[in-house]
Amino acid sequence: MAHVLVIGGGIGGLATALLAARRGHTAELFERDTRAPGTALDRDFFGWRRPTVPQAVQPHALLGAARNLLRDELPDVYEEMLRLGARERHELDWFEVRPPELPGDEDLVMLQARRILLESALATALRAEPGVVVRHGEPVTGLTTAPQAADGGGSGVGVGAGIRVTGVTTDAGRYEGDLVVDAGGRRGGIERRLGAVGCRPPVVERHRTGLAYFCRWYRLPAGMDEGPRRPWAVTGGAFAGCAVFPADNRAFAVTLFVHTADPTRSALRAPAVFERAARAFPPGEAWLALGAEPLSGVLATAGLDNRWSALVDERGPVVTGLVPVGDSITHTNPTLGQGTSLALWAARRVARTAHREPGSDRYAAEHHAWAVRTLKPWFDFQVVADAAIGERFATRAGRTGTARDVAALFDCALEDPEVMRARARVRHLAETPERAYADPEVRARVARWLAARPDYAPNEVGPDREEWEKLTAG
Repeated sequence: MAHVLVIGGGIGGLATALLAARRGHTAELFERDTRAPGTALDRDFFGWRRPTVPQAVQPHALLGAARNLLRDELPDVYEEMLRLGARERHELDWFEVRPPELPGDEDLVMLQARRILLESALATALRAEPGVVVRHGEPVTGLTTAPQAADGGGSGVGVGAGIRVTGVTTDAGRYEGDLVVDAGGRRGGIERRLGAVGCRPPVVERHRTGLAYFCRWYRLPAGMDEGPRRPWAVTGGAFAGCAVFPADNRAFAVTLFVHTADPTRSALRAPAVFERAARAFPPGEAWLALGAEPLSGVLATAGLDNRWSALVDERGPVVTGLVPVGDSITHTNPTLGQGTSLALWAARRVARTAHREPGSDRYAAEHHAWAVRTLKPWFDFQVVADAAIGERFATRAGRTGTARDVAALFDCALEDPEVMRARARVRHLAETPERAYADPEVRARVARWLAARPDYAPNEVGPDREEWEKLTAG
């Protein structure tokens, strides 16, 4: 089996180390932060300053893809999350009467929890895992390398990397391994480290989203374990949107999103303005009307992009002995909530394959091919979805043509269980949109729904522009 060195102790790094150990490998994890996630959830979530993980306090969605992997591969982590207060929600619970169950419906379940619950559960499992050493406060400073030997098997992946990573360095010393996993995220500095050892640069595809997010956390009143069953849907119009994210232990987040160039954007940082604006949308009003206790100020994030980074170019692997997982492969904007699922998929793939000549050109090329086949379609889906939202917010134009048809599918799903099932299979990464939405029965149902509503105009909920500017003034 292999000795795996993991750079970074976020979700992708923790999961890689744990899954690798459960497959019989040994692992060492290197994390710059001096502390580990604990079980004092509110303290760690609201009080732990994590400048390298700015998304830590933003809402997270553990889609069915993530929940199912935890249930099947790491059942102790899954059970620990439930013990800590995570809640399950089935997509078909939207309806007053659950439609008859079909095969696969059992996987359309979301885990509602703050990010810290998953990190805490993974850290608890790692502390009990004999095959893992976690080095907190010991960031990786460089890579150790050796010339790449010929594959000997005819990998057919080009001229080869020429450089093989054999380990990492820190201020405390040098560590050798069979495989180095970059789980350091988009701010981890791997491009700089690869350049320092003479590697060609990664191939990066980047798409700006033009969206800014403003989130505030609340807790339901004592004795109230759940908020409204409806509305779950993200709502909004031509220039702004609102969503509510139920989480664990009666906590929930209300999020507003606007275009980064919207002149009202800065006003949303004020809690009173934020709440006025949020109450103008059905989800915000439904949840804030319950008398919830604010747990945070308004937390803003912007400048987000969708980023795909490949360690293989037209000549083949740019390096061997090192592969990326999580945000180091693909960083996706949070509108679809895909990030955690894609990170866990990549971690599982490393754990299952780390014994297959991990220092070879073939291994590097096959990991890349797997990522393109398995992760890239979801990255591309995110890019298309964000481009549509960004363009609508930038131009303040309503949806027409194909965009109107897509919106109709989502709105029809709120009334039609069969369309909701197709939407849920896409949402939970069980089936690509090209396949799920091409089903003749789904298309016929949406067409009938639209035909009955000839004046349908999507996303006409929430304030108009004049009202919005009044709400955000002062």
